[in-house]
Amino acid sequence: MIVFNLTRGRVLAERADRAETFTSRLIGLLGRRPLADGEGLWISPCRGVHSIGMRYSIDVLFLDGQGKVIGAIQGFPPMRLTGIFREAKGALELPDGVLRRTETACGDFVEFRE
Repeated sequence: MIVFNLTRGRVLAERADRAETFTSRLIGLLGRRPLADGEGLWISPCRGVHSIGMRYSIDVLFLDGQGKVIGAIQGFPPMRLTGIFREAKGALELPDGVLRRTETACGDFVEFRE
């Protein structure tokens, strides 16, 4: 699926996968190569993520049920835990640098397109 920042008019990911089962959400990006430009992972439901066992940094967005960005973490490093975003419906993991390059920030609206 394609992930689009409606507020900024920018594509965040051209090829985003979904992690919607308990196991796929738990594993997330563990054991995978770093995300390439244009890739992403939508984890739902999700209120917080970890990077324990990862070897690279990522950008992370937390979205509410209307697609509003309620949390944005640039360059989330390995071996860390995010805080909990109680209102989050899910988390979008992106390659490090996407949020800076697209100027994506809290308050923006994100849309998923097939």
